[in-house]
Amino acid sequence: MWCSLPTEMKLAVVEVLDSDDIKNLSQVNRNTYTACLPSTFKNVKISNAQALQSFVTNVPRTYCRYIHRLDLCAEQNAGTVSTTDIVISILEASPCLEELVLHTTGSLHHSIIPCFRQLGKLERLSINHTGQEELRPLSERLVVSIAASVPNLKRLSLDRISRSLMHAPELHGVFPFVPLVSGDDNIPDHPLLAADLYLPSLLRIPTLQELVIRDTHLGDPRWATVPVNCRLQVVDLGSCCHENDEFNSACIQRIMGAVGKTVDEFSLTTAVSDSVFAKPSVTPLQRLRKLHISPFFPVDSVVDTMSNLAGSPIESLSMQCYEDDVVDVCAALEEFLTIRVERGGSFYEKLARIDVTVSASDDSCGQLDPDEDAECKQAAQRLQDLCRDLCLDTQFSKTITPAAASRLARSSGLVLSRWGSPAEGRVRSMTL
Repeated sequence: MWCSLPTEMKLAVVEVLDSDDIKNLSQVNRNTYTACLPSTFKNVKISNAQALQSFVTNVPRTYCRYIHRLDLCAEQNAGTVSTTDIVISILEASPCLEELVLHTTGSLHHSIIPCFRQLGKLERLSINHTGQEELRPLSERLVVSIAASVPNLKRLSLDRISRSLMHAPELHGVFPFVPLVSGDDNIPDHPLLAADLYLPSLLRIPTLQELVIRDTHLGDPRWATVPVNCRLQVVDLGSCCHENDEFNSACIQRIMGAVGKTVDEFSLTTAVSDSVFAKPSVTPLQRLRKLHISPFFPVDSVVDTMSNLAGSPIESLSMQCYEDDVVDVCAALEEFLTIRVERGGSFYEKLARIDVTVSASDDSCGQLDPDEDAECKQAAQRLQDLCRDLCLDTQFSKTITPAAASRLARSSGLVLSRWGSPAEGRVRSMTL
């Protein structure tokens, strides 16, 4: 009966199956195998250099046309150009690619840039540097040129990108000795940005809506002067480990001032000290409705930062913290809510929800002793009671960090799977 079904019905059946069922079904016969190809290769994860070589050797290049999401690790071994050529061969054969997560231990050759101009369906791009920044940095010039080459880029995430000596000569040889990239002046000028391939030029990408930059030096003063041609809605900026909190805060506030007019959602890792954000008439963040505070945020700065952001129409506050910070975080949020009651009027009048997510620490599975656990529960209950009295929705939840999850999987034999939201359906992937 299965063999008599039209191709359209076979594809419809395959679409609702999980990866194991698809694999089993594909072995029925050759026609069924062909019908399963689009779902089998829709999400591909290539986790290391060996898997990358295996993919290009064993998977027909024509199958790349089925890839919609690609998570690719481009480890740099002896030959940078050869690794780049392999990545280029995959990207050039993937016209339906919508999301690319690229992990690299060093800089790819700039010959990879032109192939991104052909990826018309690519909307989400993540570039993560996983190598030693001091030895094999990933140049801002390369990633900016790549991002600006994607025709319809909407979401960009960058992690551990290094400044270029060409654009930041003032950092060379001075404390705190921020790692710089030299020799990247051979990257060609870009049709849109010309030679201005510094990080602030990302704001000139007209299609960009979400920008995430973490563990990257954001001290370029041109963030405040470059023309802003995009309408960013979501911004998530992390700190630079080579600089102090005061410097990082000043950098983030400068970027907030440049892009804030359109931002709906913002994630903070450093305190906000500029009182201009507290004034509704002049704050750059006039549309900010959702504020996220990361677990690296200094707890003793929560109240002051919230006061300094009072000029924005914030409706939802979510705060993530580690288990040993729960008591302090709850106390800080209680103090903020008490101030809100005392000041009344327009001070956070639109605030409707406060959520707290508790993460297990990376160096353990987050187990507290009984007394500490009881104290955390009491602090959480007090905050929840206060929110309820103030007619605020609230939710406490626990999560586990990737490092702790990996240890848990190794110690217990668990297999951790990623599932999409109900709207997305199940996320199936081929992992090599």
